[in-house]
Amino acid sequence: MEHLLLVFLTTIGIATVVNIVLRRFGLPTILGYIFAGVVIRYLFHLQNDIHHSLNEVAEFGIVFLMFTIGLEFSISHLKAMKKEVFLYGSLQVLLSGILFSILSYMVAGLDLKSAIVIGFALSLSSTAIVLKVLNENAQIHTQFGRISVGILIFQDLAVIPILLMISIFSNANQALLPLLLKTSISAVVVFFIIFVAGRYTIEKILEIILRADSEEIFLIAILLLVVGAAMVAELFGFSFSLGAFLAGMTIAETKYRYRVEADLTPFRDILLGIFFISIGLQIDLIEAWKNLPAIIAVVVVIMALKATVIYGFLRLFIQSRTAIKSAVSLFQIGEFSLAIFALARTHTLIDAQTDQILIMSVVISMILAPFVLKNIKKIADAFVKEPVIEPKSLHSTSYKDHLIICGYGDLGKSLAKKFKQMGLFYIILEHDITLVEEGEKEGEPILLANAAQKSVLEAVNIDASLAIMVAISNAKKLRLICENIASFESEINSVVMVKNDSHEAIIRDLKINHIVNQSREMAKALMNEAVKCKIG
Repeated sequence: MEHLLLVFLTTIGIATVVNIVLRRFGLPTILGYIFAGVVIRYLFHLQNDIHHSLNEVAEFGIVFLMFTIGLEFSISHLKAMKKEVFLYGSLQVLLSGILFSILSYMVAGLDLKSAIVIGFALSLSSTAIVLKVLNENAQIHTQFGRISVGILIFQDLAVIPILLMISIFSNANQALLPLLLKTSISAVVVFFIIFVAGRYTIEKILEIILRADSEEIFLIAILLLVVGAAMVAELFGFSFSLGAFLAGMTIAETKYRYRVEADLTPFRDILLGIFFISIGLQIDLIEAWKNLPAIIAVVVVIMALKATVIYGFLRLFIQSRTAIKSAVSLFQIGEFSLAIFALARTHTLIDAQTDQILIMSVVISMILAPFVLKNIKKIADAFVKEPVIEPKSLHSTSYKDHLIICGYGDLGKSLAKKFKQMGLFYIILEHDITLVEEGEKEGEPILLANAAQKSVLEAVNIDASLAIMVAISNAKKLRLICENIASFESEINSVVMVKNDSHEAIIRDLKINHIVNQSREMAKALMNEAVKCKIG
């Protein structure tokens, strides 16, 4: 027990120190956790039981991640994303899996069963890393973010048939049809227990728990629901994460989704940290050095081919730049691949050397992924330049005494609605193609354009406008747009909405006429309402 506590404290200490340094350079904390795992492996020479215990705890990091993903995707949300999940997701897994299976069989010389398992395992991407970085960069609701999330959801569902393949391949005496029938029945039962039954009971249960007026009891109840759903799925032969995802989708249909998400986020992030530490524990530097040429070849080939496949089929449906961002986001090999390799090794479908090469390939691709995701805009620029709207195409001379709205989020939509009711002439600039398409369906005068580019504001004749309103929440983009507005020599009537004092500080030094602080205005509104109630 003392040894385990020492390992735990040392790991936390190393991860904390390394992550403080990494954050100063703007690097993701994932790398710090992986580095801590590598150090601990060689510092303590961990016994198998301790290593196994850490892996079991780490698995719940993925469980809670999948639960919070489920909270984001209610049934209505999933229906709206059916193209991203079921069309793009199935194409990605099938095309990549078949391609990698053929390469494993013909180039690597593996037998057919092993090649198929490895091929489809390599088609999976890292849910943990991609979602964490997209969330941190506020990119999860962009078009490429939605596509990436949709494909990742399908990949997580695809883990089930891949694990089923291992059972089929390793047990030649078991008939295929009964096994498939049993799995289908189990899937229906799990879905009914967690989602259908839960949908009609969870909200009532949570309402009763809230009457106890205890944050502690509410949090324990949520943890019980998540772990319970994960255990139900595992009991029927599915992954823990699938059960957690269904539980999240169930709670997403209730009024408690936002409170639950806020309460569980700290637990999720801590457990995800342990998961990445467990990834570091699997790195054998000596074996990696021996097989370095093979590992590098596997990493380069897999990442390049996977990105090419994803870009190839996405280009048939969406614009090139978004297809590139989506492809680059999902080029790495995922954490579920490690679980598949471990099970395949147990069933003697792959040998020890192949297993170590594959593990190291997964780990290296996961280490590279945060750097790539952090610089995804620059990578996309290298292939396809960001579209710049030419002034002539906009007929800029027709814009006069108009209002310019930057951003078509909730606030931008509200402004457009008010201006339309008042009969004012306005134009909307939006950088997200999904929101542009939504605005076009609503009949709004919306343009796919980047307001941070000076040529765009010149094209919409900003000098002759009544005012320009910036209604976006991303702090970095907010600063760039405000810098662009301030760069004009003429006096521009500008109104900028900021979320809080820190966002206001970012643009305070610029030539902006009116800054509306959302948190401050909300505080005033609450104060006024409180005073009215007191007087009443």
